[in-house]
Amino acid sequence: MLFPTTTFAIFFVIVLPTSWALMRRRAWWQAFMLAASYVFYAWWDWRFVFLLAASTIGNHAAARAIGRASQRQTRKVLLGLAVAFNLGLLGYFKYAGFLVSSAENALSRVGLPSSSFALSVTLPIGISFFTFMALSYVIDVYRGQLEPVDFPRFAVYLSFFPHLVAGPIVRGSELLPQLERPRNAGRVNATRAYFLILSGLFFKVVIANQLSTHLVDAVFAAPDRHSSLEVLIAIYGYAVQIFADFMGYTNIAIGVALLLGFEFPQNFNSPYQAVSLQDFWRRWHMTLSRWLRDYLYVSLGGNRKGRVRTYVNLLATMLLGGLWHGAAWTFVIWGGLHGSGLAVERFARDLLGARRSWGGAGRWAARIVTFHFVCFAWIFFRASSLHAAGSVLGRLFSAWGQPSPLVTTGVVLAIAAGLAANFVPVRLMTVTFDRFARLPAVAQAACLAVGLMLVDTLGPQGVAPFIYFRF
Repeated sequence: MLFPTTTFAIFFVIVLPTSWALMRRRAWWQAFMLAASYVFYAWWDWRFVFLLAASTIGNHAAARAIGRASQRQTRKVLLGLAVAFNLGLLGYFKYAGFLVSSAENALSRVGLPSSSFALSVTLPIGISFFTFMALSYVIDVYRGQLEPVDFPRFAVYLSFFPHLVAGPIVRGSELLPQLERPRNAGRVNATRAYFLILSGLFFKVVIANQLSTHLVDAVFAAPDRHSSLEVLIAIYGYAVQIFADFMGYTNIAIGVALLLGFEFPQNFNSPYQAVSLQDFWRRWHMTLSRWLRDYLYVSLGGNRKGRVRTYVNLLATMLLGGLWHGAAWTFVIWGGLHGSGLAVERFARDLLGARRSWGGAGRWAARIVTFHFVCFAWIFFRASSLHAAGSVLGRLFSAWGQPSPLVTTGVVLAIAAGLAANFVPVRLMTVTFDRFARLPAVAQAACLAVGLMLVDTLGPQGVAPFIYFRF
Protein backbone atom coordinates (compact mmCIF):
# COMPACT_ATOMS: atom_id res chain seq x y z
CA MET A 1 0.00 0.00 0.00
CA LEU A 2 1.59 3.28 -1.14
CA PHE A 3 1.24 6.43 0.95
CA PRO A 4 0.32 8.83 -1.91
CA THR A 5 -2.74 6.82 -3.02
CA THR A 6 -6.48 6.89 -2.51
CA THR A 7 -6.30 3.40 -1.02
CA PHE A 8 -4.02 4.56 1.78
CA ALA A 9 -6.13 7.68 2.34
CA ILE A 10 -9.22 5.50 2.92
CA PHE A 11 -7.19 3.15 5.13
CA PHE A 12 -5.87 6.02 7.25
CA VAL A 13 -9.27 7.72 7.54
CA ILE A 14 -10.46 4.50 9.21
CA VAL A 15 -7.35 3.87 11.30
CA LEU A 16 -6.82 7.37 12.71
CA PRO A 17 -10.14 7.94 14.56
CA THR A 18 -10.37 4.30 15.61
CA SER A 19 -6.87 4.44 17.06
CA TRP A 20 -7.69 7.48 19.17
CA ALA A 21 -11.04 6.01 20.23
CA LEU A 22 -9.26 2.90 21.57
CA MET A 23 -6.20 4.67 22.97
CA ARG A 24 -7.33 4.40 26.61
CA ARG A 25 -8.02 0.68 26.25
CA ARG A 26 -4.51 -0.61 25.87
CA ALA A 27 -5.28 -4.22 24.96
CA TRP A 28 -7.91 -3.22 22.41
CA TRP A 29 -5.64 -0.56 20.90
CA GLN A 30 -2.75 -3.00 20.55
CA ALA A 31 -4.97 -5.60 18.88
CA PHE A 32 -6.43 -3.04 16.49
CA MET A 33 -3.06 -1.49 15.57
CA LEU A 34 -1.52 -4.90 15.05
CA ALA A 35 -4.40 -5.88 12.75
CA ALA A 36 -4.22 -2.59 10.85
CA SER A 37 -0.45 -2.94 10.37
CA TYR A 38 -0.83 -6.50 9.08
CA VAL A 39 -3.56 -5.39 6.65
CA PHE A 40 -1.22 -2.62 5.46
CA TYR A 41 1.58 -5.15 4.90
CA ALA A 42 -0.69 -7.82 3.39
CA TRP A 43 -1.91 -5.37 0.75
CA TRP A 44 1.30 -6.05 -1.17
CA ASP A 45 1.37 -9.85 -0.68
CA TRP A 46 -0.65 -11.50 2.11
CA ARG A 47 1.64 -14.54 2.25
CA PHE A 48 4.49 -12.57 3.80
CA VAL A 49 2.52 -11.62 6.90
CA PHE A 50 3.54 -15.08 8.09
CA LEU A 51 7.20 -14.08 7.68
CA LEU A 52 6.60 -10.93 9.73
CA ALA A 53 4.77 -12.99 12.36
CA ALA A 54 7.63 -15.53 12.48
CA SER A 55 10.17 -12.74 12.95
CA THR A 56 8.05 -11.27 15.73
CA ILE A 57 7.61 -14.56 17.59
CA GLY A 58 11.24 -15.63 17.19
CA ASN A 59 12.74 -12.35 18.34
CA HIS A 60 10.33 -11.98 21.25
CA ALA A 61 11.21 -15.47 22.46
CA ALA A 62 14.94 -14.75 22.07
CA ALA A 63 14.77 -11.45 23.96
CA ARG A 64 12.78 -13.00 26.81
CA ALA A 65 15.25 -15.89 27.05
CA ILE A 66 18.22 -13.51 27.09
CA GLY A 67 16.53 -11.39 29.74
CA ARG A 68 15.95 -14.42 31.98
CA ALA A 69 19.42 -15.95 31.52
CA SER A 70 21.82 -15.21 34.36
CA GLN A 71 25.08 -16.55 32.97
CA ARG A 72 26.99 -14.41 30.47
CA GLN A 73 27.92 -17.38 28.28
CA THR A 74 24.29 -18.49 28.04
CA ARG A 75 23.24 -14.97 27.09
CA LYS A 76 25.92 -14.86 24.42
CA VAL A 77 24.80 -18.20 22.94
CA LEU A 78 21.17 -17.03 22.89
CA LEU A 79 22.19 -13.78 21.21
CA GLY A 80 24.13 -15.74 18.60
CA LEU A 81 21.08 -17.87 17.88
CA ALA A 82 18.88 -14.77 17.57
CA VAL A 83 21.32 -13.09 15.19
CA ALA A 84 21.59 -16.28 13.14
CA PHE A 85 17.78 -16.53 12.99
CA ASN A 86 17.42 -12.96 11.71
CA LEU A 87 20.30 -13.14 9.27
CA GLY A 88 19.05 -16.53 8.09
CA LEU A 89 15.66 -15.08 7.16
CA LEU A 90 17.26 -12.05 5.55
CA GLY A 91 19.89 -14.14 3.82
CA TYR A 92 17.47 -16.60 2.27
CA PHE A 93 14.95 -14.11 0.95
CA LYS A 94 17.43 -11.43 -0.08
CA TYR A 95 20.72 -13.11 -0.93
CA ALA A 96 20.14 -16.77 -1.81
CA GLY A 97 19.69 -16.12 -5.55
CA PHE A 98 22.66 -13.74 -5.59
CA LEU A 99 24.96 -16.27 -3.89
CA VAL A 100 23.90 -19.12 -6.20
CA SER A 101 24.39 -17.07 -9.38
CA SER A 102 27.74 -15.68 -8.13
CA ALA A 103 28.98 -19.19 -7.36
CA GLU A 104 27.93 -20.45 -10.79
CA ASN A 105 29.65 -17.51 -12.51
CA ALA A 106 32.84 -18.11 -10.50
CA LEU A 107 32.87 -21.80 -11.46
CA SER A 108 32.33 -21.04 -15.14
CA ARG A 109 35.20 -18.51 -15.15
CA VAL A 110 37.70 -21.13 -13.97
CA GLY A 111 36.37 -23.71 -16.43
CA LEU A 112 34.56 -25.91 -13.93
CA PRO A 113 31.09 -27.26 -14.71
CA SER A 114 28.18 -25.65 -12.93
CA SER A 115 24.52 -26.52 -12.83
CA SER A 116 21.92 -24.39 -14.54
CA PHE A 117 19.91 -24.26 -11.31
CA ALA A 118 18.21 -20.91 -10.94
CA LEU A 119 16.90 -19.95 -7.52
CA SER A 120 14.07 -17.46 -7.71
CA VAL A 121 12.95 -16.03 -4.37
CA THR A 122 10.51 -13.15 -4.08
CA LEU A 123 11.93 -10.38 -1.90
CA PRO A 124 9.45 -9.49 0.86
CA ILE A 125 8.92 -5.75 1.03
CA GLY A 126 10.52 -4.08 4.06
CA ILE A 127 12.36 -7.18 5.29
CA SER A 128 15.64 -5.30 5.74
CA PHE A 129 13.98 -2.65 7.88
CA PHE A 130 12.03 -4.84 10.27
CA THR A 131 14.96 -7.27 10.55
CA PHE A 132 17.30 -4.47 11.61
CA MET A 133 14.73 -3.23 14.12
CA ALA A 134 14.39 -6.73 15.55
CA LEU A 135 18.17 -7.12 15.77
CA SER A 136 18.58 -3.79 17.56
CA TYR A 137 15.94 -4.82 20.11
CA VAL A 138 17.54 -8.19 20.87
CA ILE A 139 21.06 -6.73 21.03
CA ASP A 140 19.93 -3.92 23.33
CA VAL A 141 18.34 -6.49 25.65
CA TYR A 142 21.61 -8.46 25.64
CA ARG A 143 23.62 -5.31 26.41
CA GLY A 144 21.32 -4.48 29.33
CA GLN A 145 20.17 -1.26 27.69
CA LEU A 146 16.56 -2.43 27.36
CA GLU A 147 14.23 -4.66 29.33
CA PRO A 148 12.20 -7.26 27.39
CA VAL A 149 8.58 -6.20 26.93
CA ASP A 150 5.37 -8.20 26.66
CA PHE A 151 4.49 -9.81 23.34
CA PRO A 152 1.66 -7.45 22.23
CA ARG A 153 3.83 -4.36 22.69
CA PHE A 154 6.78 -5.90 20.84
CA ALA A 155 4.51 -7.10 18.03
CA VAL A 156 3.13 -3.58 17.54
CA TYR A 157 6.65 -2.12 17.74
CA LEU A 158 7.96 -4.36 14.96
CA SER A 159 4.94 -4.11 12.65
CA PHE A 160 3.79 -0.49 13.23
CA PHE A 161 2.74 0.42 9.70
CA PRO A 162 4.21 3.96 9.36
CA HIS A 163 7.78 2.58 9.54
CA LEU A 164 7.20 -1.01 8.42
CA VAL A 165 8.25 -1.06 4.77
CA ALA A 166 10.91 1.66 4.42
CA GLY A 167 11.79 3.01 7.82
CA PRO A 168 12.96 5.04 9.51
CA ILE A 169 14.70 2.34 11.56
CA VAL A 170 13.18 3.07 14.96
CA ARG A 171 14.89 1.48 17.94
CA GLY A 172 13.12 -0.11 20.86
CA SER A 173 14.37 2.58 23.21
CA GLU A 174 12.72 5.20 20.97
CA LEU A 175 9.31 3.63 20.36
CA LEU A 176 8.60 1.03 23.06
CA PRO A 177 8.27 3.58 25.90
CA GLN A 178 5.73 5.48 23.78
CA LEU A 179 3.70 2.27 23.39
CA GLU A 180 3.60 1.75 27.14
CA ARG A 181 1.18 4.53 27.97
CA PRO A 182 -1.86 6.09 26.25
CA ARG A 183 -1.18 9.13 24.11
CA ASN A 184 -2.87 12.50 24.60
CA ALA A 185 -4.63 13.80 21.47
CA GLY A 186 -4.43 17.35 22.79
CA ARG A 187 -0.64 17.24 22.71
CA VAL A 188 -0.32 16.10 19.09
CA ASN A 189 1.32 18.72 16.90
CA ALA A 190 -1.08 18.19 14.02
CA THR A 191 0.18 21.28 12.18
CA ARG A 192 3.70 19.83 12.04
CA ALA A 193 2.29 16.47 10.95
CA TYR A 194 0.34 17.98 8.05
CA PHE A 195 3.36 20.06 7.05
CA LEU A 196 5.56 16.93 6.98
CA ILE A 197 3.02 14.94 4.97
CA LEU A 198 2.51 17.71 2.43
CA SER A 199 6.24 18.31 2.01
CA GLY A 200 6.78 14.56 1.66
CA LEU A 201 4.15 14.35 -1.06
CA PHE A 202 5.76 17.28 -2.90
CA PHE A 203 9.24 15.75 -2.78
CA LYS A 204 8.01 12.31 -3.85
CA VAL A 205 5.34 13.12 -6.43
CA VAL A 206 6.59 16.37 -7.94
CA ILE A 207 10.39 16.12 -7.75
CA ALA A 208 11.30 12.43 -7.52
CA ASN A 209 8.64 11.10 -9.88
CA GLN A 210 9.24 13.93 -12.35
CA LEU A 211 12.95 13.13 -12.58
CA SER A 212 12.35 9.39 -12.73
CA THR A 213 9.72 9.63 -15.46
CA HIS A 214 11.29 12.27 -17.69
CA LEU A 215 15.03 11.61 -17.38
CA VAL A 216 16.65 9.10 -15.03
CA ASP A 217 14.89 5.86 -15.97
CA ALA A 218 15.38 6.39 -19.70
CA VAL A 219 19.06 7.27 -19.45
CA PHE A 220 20.04 4.45 -17.08
CA ALA A 221 18.02 1.93 -19.10
CA ALA A 222 19.90 2.70 -22.34
CA PRO A 223 22.82 5.13 -21.81
CA ASP A 224 24.17 4.49 -25.33
CA ARG A 225 21.10 6.17 -26.80
CA HIS A 226 21.70 9.45 -25.00
CA SER A 227 24.17 12.30 -25.15
CA SER A 228 26.90 12.91 -22.59
CA LEU A 229 25.02 15.96 -21.33
CA GLU A 230 21.89 13.86 -20.75
CA VAL A 231 23.96 11.25 -18.93
CA LEU A 232 25.60 13.89 -16.73
CA ILE A 233 22.29 15.57 -15.89
CA ALA A 234 20.74 12.12 -15.25
CA ILE A 235 23.48 11.40 -12.69
CA TYR A 236 22.71 14.66 -10.90
CA GLY A 237 19.04 13.90 -11.41
CA TYR A 238 19.30 10.54 -9.68
CA ALA A 239 21.14 12.10 -6.74
CA VAL A 240 18.18 14.45 -6.32
CA GLN A 241 15.60 11.76 -7.11
CA ILE A 242 16.74 9.33 -4.43
CA PHE A 243 17.01 12.15 -1.89
CA ALA A 244 13.54 13.50 -2.71
CA ASP A 245 12.02 10.02 -2.91
CA PHE A 246 13.38 8.71 0.37
CA MET A 247 13.09 11.94 2.33
CA GLY A 248 9.55 12.29 0.96
CA TYR A 249 8.65 8.84 2.27
CA THR A 250 10.29 9.54 5.62
CA ASN A 251 8.46 12.86 6.04
CA ILE A 252 5.13 11.18 5.33
CA ALA A 253 5.94 8.31 7.71
CA ILE A 254 6.94 10.70 10.51
CA GLY A 255 3.85 12.83 9.88
CA VAL A 256 1.48 9.84 9.87
CA ALA A 257 3.02 8.50 13.09
CA LEU A 258 2.73 11.96 14.66
CA LEU A 259 -1.00 12.11 13.88
CA LEU A 260 -1.30 8.77 15.69
CA GLY A 261 0.54 10.30 18.65
CA PHE A 262 4.04 8.90 18.17
CA GLU A 263 7.40 10.56 17.57
CA PHE A 264 9.85 9.03 15.10
CA PRO A 265 13.52 10.07 14.88
CA GLN A 266 14.68 12.41 12.12
CA ASN A 267 16.17 10.57 9.14
CA PHE A 268 17.61 13.36 6.94
CA ASN A 269 19.42 16.60 7.68
CA SER A 270 20.36 18.37 4.43
CA PRO A 271 22.80 15.64 3.29
CA TYR A 272 24.06 17.54 0.24
CA GLN A 273 25.39 20.24 2.54
CA ALA A 274 27.97 17.71 3.76
CA VAL A 275 31.61 18.80 3.72
CA SER A 276 32.95 15.22 4.00
CA LEU A 277 31.74 11.66 3.66
CA GLN A 278 31.61 11.33 7.44
CA ASP A 279 29.44 14.44 7.52
CA PHE A 280 27.29 13.00 4.72
CA TRP A 281 26.57 9.85 6.70
CA ARG A 282 25.65 11.92 9.71
CA ARG A 283 22.98 13.56 7.55
CA TRP A 284 21.83 10.82 5.14
CA HIS A 285 19.51 7.99 6.30
CA MET A 286 20.55 8.86 9.82
CA THR A 287 18.76 5.95 11.48
CA LEU A 288 20.65 3.47 9.29
CA SER A 289 23.95 5.29 9.83
CA ARG A 290 23.54 5.11 13.59
CA TRP A 291 22.50 1.45 13.36
CA LEU A 292 25.61 0.55 11.35
CA ARG A 293 27.78 2.51 13.77
CA ASP A 294 26.34 1.11 17.01
CA TYR A 295 25.67 -2.50 16.06
CA LEU A 296 28.25 -3.25 13.37
CA TYR A 297 31.18 -0.80 13.48
CA VAL A 298 31.37 -0.85 17.30
CA SER A 299 30.97 -4.64 17.39
CA LEU A 300 33.88 -4.99 14.95
CA GLY A 301 36.04 -2.97 17.34
CA GLY A 302 35.39 0.56 16.09
CA ASN A 303 38.45 2.73 16.60
CA ARG A 304 39.59 0.92 19.75
CA LYS A 305 42.10 -1.47 18.14
CA GLY A 306 44.52 0.81 16.35
CA ARG A 307 44.51 2.90 13.20
CA VAL A 308 44.78 0.12 10.62
CA ARG A 309 41.96 -1.85 12.25
CA THR A 310 39.85 1.33 12.29
CA TYR A 311 40.26 1.73 8.52
CA VAL A 312 39.40 -1.95 7.98
CA ASN A 313 36.33 -1.63 10.21
CA LEU A 314 35.11 1.41 8.28
CA LEU A 315 35.50 -0.42 4.98
CA ALA A 316 33.85 -3.61 6.29
CA THR A 317 30.94 -1.67 7.77
CA MET A 318 30.17 0.13 4.52
CA LEU A 319 30.63 -3.00 2.41
CA LEU A 320 28.01 -4.72 4.56
CA GLY A 321 25.91 -1.56 4.45
CA GLY A 322 26.06 -1.74 0.67
CA LEU A 323 24.95 -5.37 0.73
CA TRP A 324 22.09 -4.45 3.06
CA HIS A 325 20.73 -2.30 0.25
CA GLY A 326 20.66 -5.11 -2.27
CA ALA A 327 22.03 -8.45 -3.44
CA ALA A 328 24.18 -7.26 -6.34
CA TRP A 329 27.82 -6.42 -6.97
CA THR A 330 26.80 -2.86 -7.80
CA PHE A 331 25.78 -2.35 -4.17
CA VAL A 332 29.05 -3.92 -3.00
CA ILE A 333 30.98 -1.43 -5.16
CA TRP A 334 28.83 1.44 -3.85
CA GLY A 335 29.50 0.41 -0.25
CA GLY A 336 33.18 -0.13 -1.01
CA LEU A 337 33.51 3.36 -2.48
CA HIS A 338 31.99 4.94 0.62
CA GLY A 339 33.98 2.71 2.96
CA SER A 340 37.24 3.50 1.16
CA GLY A 341 36.41 7.20 1.14
CA LEU A 342 35.68 7.18 4.89
CA ALA A 343 38.93 5.31 5.55
CA VAL A 344 40.93 7.80 3.46
CA GLU A 345 39.31 10.70 5.30
CA ARG A 346 40.14 9.10 8.64
CA PHE A 347 43.73 8.46 7.53
CA ALA A 348 44.08 12.11 6.47
CA ARG A 349 42.79 13.31 9.85
CA ASP A 350 45.14 10.94 11.66
CA LEU A 351 48.05 12.15 9.54
CA LEU A 352 47.32 15.86 9.71
CA GLY A 353 46.00 16.02 13.26
CA ALA A 354 42.89 17.81 14.45
CA ARG A 355 40.58 19.18 11.80
CA ARG A 356 40.99 22.88 11.17
CA SER A 357 38.02 25.20 10.94
CA TRP A 358 36.73 25.74 7.39
CA GLY A 359 36.61 29.13 5.77
CA GLY A 360 33.67 30.02 3.52
CA ALA A 361 35.43 29.12 0.26
CA GLY A 362 36.93 26.01 1.81
CA ARG A 363 33.54 24.74 2.98
CA TRP A 364 32.04 25.19 -0.47
CA ALA A 365 35.00 23.44 -2.10
CA ALA A 366 34.61 20.55 0.34
CA ARG A 367 30.86 20.40 -0.35
CA ILE A 368 31.40 20.28 -4.10
CA VAL A 369 34.02 17.52 -3.86
CA THR A 370 31.88 15.48 -1.45
CA PHE A 371 28.74 15.91 -3.57
CA HIS A 372 30.48 14.75 -6.73
CA PHE A 373 31.99 11.73 -4.98
CA VAL A 374 28.51 10.82 -3.73
CA CYS A 375 27.09 11.30 -7.25
CA PHE A 376 29.81 9.06 -8.70
CA ALA A 377 28.94 6.33 -6.19
CA TRP A 378 25.21 6.73 -6.98
CA ILE A 379 25.96 5.52 -10.54
CA PHE A 380 26.68 2.03 -9.19
CA PHE A 381 23.75 2.21 -6.78
CA ARG A 382 21.31 2.98 -9.60
CA ALA A 383 22.75 0.84 -12.39
CA SER A 384 21.21 -2.59 -12.95
CA SER A 385 24.64 -4.25 -13.32
CA LEU A 386 28.35 -3.50 -13.39
CA HIS A 387 28.19 -3.56 -17.17
CA ALA A 388 25.40 -0.97 -17.13
CA ALA A 389 27.41 1.22 -14.73
CA GLY A 390 30.38 0.99 -17.10
CA SER A 391 28.14 2.01 -20.01
CA VAL A 392 26.98 5.09 -18.11
CA LEU A 393 30.54 6.08 -17.28
CA GLY A 394 31.72 5.46 -20.84
CA ARG A 395 28.89 7.46 -22.37
CA LEU A 396 29.63 10.32 -20.02
CA PHE A 397 32.82 11.03 -21.99
CA SER A 398 31.99 9.90 -25.53
CA ALA A 399 28.92 11.75 -26.78
CA TRP A 400 29.37 15.46 -26.17
CA GLY A 401 27.77 17.76 -28.70
CA GLN A 402 24.86 15.45 -29.50
CA PRO A 403 21.22 16.60 -29.13
CA SER A 404 19.89 16.44 -25.56
CA PRO A 405 16.08 16.55 -25.74
CA LEU A 406 15.66 15.14 -22.21
CA VAL A 407 17.42 18.11 -20.61
CA THR A 408 14.28 20.22 -20.33
CA THR A 409 13.46 23.27 -18.26
CA GLY A 410 11.24 21.15 -16.01
CA VAL A 411 14.03 18.65 -15.35
CA VAL A 412 16.56 21.37 -14.57
CA LEU A 413 14.10 23.12 -12.25
CA ALA A 414 13.35 19.85 -10.43
CA ILE A 415 17.07 19.21 -9.86
CA ALA A 416 17.62 22.80 -8.74
CA ALA A 417 14.65 22.62 -6.35
CA GLY A 418 15.86 19.36 -4.84
CA LEU A 419 19.37 20.70 -4.29
CA ALA A 420 18.10 24.04 -2.99
CA ALA A 421 16.03 22.21 -0.36
CA ASN A 422 19.33 21.18 1.25
CA PHE A 423 20.30 24.81 1.79
CA VAL A 424 17.11 26.36 3.17
CA PRO A 425 18.12 28.10 6.43
CA VAL A 426 16.70 26.40 9.52
CA ARG A 427 15.61 29.77 10.88
CA LEU A 428 13.55 30.48 7.75
CA MET A 429 11.82 27.12 8.06
CA THR A 430 11.12 27.72 11.74
CA VAL A 431 9.64 31.18 11.14
CA THR A 432 7.51 29.92 8.22
CA PHE A 433 6.20 27.01 10.24
CA ASP A 434 5.44 29.17 13.28
CA ARG A 435 3.46 31.61 11.17
CA PHE A 436 1.56 28.78 9.53
CA ALA A 437 0.80 27.28 12.95
CA ARG A 438 -0.72 30.59 14.13
CA LEU A 439 -3.17 30.72 11.22
CA PRO A 440 -6.81 29.84 11.95
CA ALA A 441 -7.74 26.23 11.30
CA VAL A 442 -9.78 27.19 8.24
CA ALA A 443 -6.83 29.06 6.72
CA GLN A 444 -4.50 26.13 7.42
CA ALA A 445 -6.95 23.74 5.76
CA ALA A 446 -7.18 26.04 2.73
CA CYS A 447 -3.37 26.17 2.43
CA LEU A 448 -3.13 22.39 2.67
CA ALA A 449 -5.86 21.97 0.05
CA VAL A 450 -4.05 24.30 -2.33
CA GLY A 451 -0.81 22.43 -1.69
CA LEU A 452 -2.43 19.08 -2.46
CA MET A 453 -3.89 20.45 -5.69
CA LEU A 454 -0.46 21.75 -6.73
CA VAL A 455 1.11 18.36 -6.01
CA ASP A 456 -1.58 16.63 -8.07
CA THR A 457 -1.21 19.15 -10.92
CA LEU A 458 2.58 19.24 -11.08
CA GLY A 459 3.20 15.53 -10.56
CA PRO A 460 3.19 13.02 -13.44
CA GLN A 461 0.35 10.55 -13.95
CA GLY A 462 0.42 7.67 -11.46
CA VAL A 463 2.64 7.09 -8.45
CA ALA A 464 5.82 5.02 -8.71
CA PRO A 465 6.78 2.81 -5.75
CA PHE A 466 9.27 4.34 -3.34
CA ILE A 467 12.87 3.45 -4.19
CA TYR A 468 13.62 2.04 -0.72
CA PHE A 469 10.68 -0.38 -0.89
CA ARG A 470 12.99 -2.84 -2.66
CA PHE A 471 15.56 -2.81 0.13
